[in-house]
Amino acid sequence: MSERLAIFDVDGTLVDSTYHHALAWQRAFREHEIALPVWRIHREIGKGGDRLVPDLAGEQVEQSRGDALRETQHERFGELIDEVQPLAGAHELLVACKQHGWRIALASSGQADEIDRYLRLLDVEGLPDAIVSSADVETTKPAPDVLALAHEQAAVRVDRERVLVVGDSTWDCESARRASMTPVGVLSGGFSRQELREAGAEAVFATLVDLRRAIDALLPRD
Repeated sequence: MSERLAIFDVDGTLVDSTYHHALAWQRAFREHEIALPVWRIHREIGKGGDRLVPDLAGEQVEQSRGDALRETQHERFGELIDEVQPLAGAHELLVACKQHGWRIALASSGQADEIDRYLRLLDVEGLPDAIVSSADVETTKPAPDVLALAHEQAAVRVDRERVLVVGDSTWDCESARRASMTPVGVLSGGFSRQELREAGAEAVFATLVDLRRAIDALLPRD
């Protein structure tokens, strides 16, 4: 039987952090005298900071203050991170995938120290076959680099057509399609079912609990 790989986004998909990140970005931009409404920032959450800053504030700001903005956002998010909790069913989903023979990877545009904290929150340390963060690639989502590296590290024998990418944003779906993988959406990041579908999601689920009941049927064993 062919192996299967499920690559999970983390922020907004496994842990409830989307709006905390949006607020942290708004506060970081404000400290650098850039006024942006939080709804506009939310529409970009799911991208890595290397793309979010220029896409929201322009290339000139990226060149002059991009690194400083990302550092400030990391600090402001650190003030909120204690409020971040796992989404219902996240632990059970990862455990069930492993028990059913899936290889699993975490591929996030977040920072490595945040991912380490989430592993402890989710109680899945040692469970993933690969963990990739923004520190491991030059270009983050919606570029496919983070997914390609997760695939390489987790499952050399798994062809890309046998890889599901589970995410909460349109940028996760776009990244998966660009990597020739199959995106699956969940509604926990604030993007609508229609938006996720239009971005390429093969299926969209309201919750991780719903996804756990259906994931084996999305990519059956040969």
